[in-house]
Amino acid sequence: MGLKGKTALITGGAKGLGKRAALQLAEQGCHIVLNYYSSEEEALQVKQQIEQYGVKAITVQADISSQEGTEKLAASAERFMGGVDILINNAGPFVRERKLFAQYDEDTIIRLLHGNLLGAMLLDHRLLPGMMERRWGRIIHFGFGHSGEARAWPQRTVYAAAKTGLVSFTKSLAVEVAPYGITVNLIGPGDIRGDNKEKSIAEAVHMIDPESPLGRPGTGEDVARVILFLCEEKSSFLTGNVIDVTGGFDPIRANIKSV
Repeated sequence: MGLKGKTALITGGAKGLGKRAALQLAEQGCHIVLNYYSSEEEALQVKQQIEQYGVKAITVQADISSQEGTEKLAASAERFMGGVDILINNAGPFVRERKLFAQYDEDTIIRLLHGNLLGAMLLDHRLLPGMMERRWGRIIHFGFGHSGEARAWPQRTVYAAAKTGLVSFTKSLAVEVAPYGITVNLIGPGDIRGDNKEKSIAEAVHMIDPESPLGRPGTGEDVARVILFLCEEKSSFLTGNVIDVTGGFDPIRANIKSV
């Protein structure tokens, strides 16, 4: 794969999809910058797991929805190994409770927009100069399944708006930085829940999910495999893409409720 010796930064890497991606990148020889917000104990445990692959790792507490947080995270990452080659913008707040837009308070609206759109933009902006100088980089954003279609998602209005905005940003940025050997893509995971976010495919292949066209639930490995593929040296022609990892499941249509 040619990833040995690269440095990867994963936001929200202490748990879930971010954790699985961090471990699989470490397995391929990447040094890891593991960002977390409040899950310090989990982040330190993941760091120990990462180091078992013979690579280096650090944990950095930072709120990536703020300018101060992204600066702290980027500066720590650059001090760690001199720069970031792979940036996985996984972190993003989500409100599980269904609410009409009129029921949201202003603080929640700002938190969702900053955490899911502005934070990724700020971190990209801060780390891009180093990638451009080295003329190589991989940036991966996280959306949700079918976010590239910008369809209506009632009772998820703020989250949906932030992620569909991230789709447009992904495509625009990809064009700008392509001449520097940098690719920018967005992954749209399906409805992968709970412990399944950290599971391998082998652990889930015999599990039953009646809502999935495949009959089994999605896993963290399903998403991490796409990340690894996009990071490969020979994947340089793949940029500005939105890749749904849903098993054929439509998370928007299946979860629309009458209001």
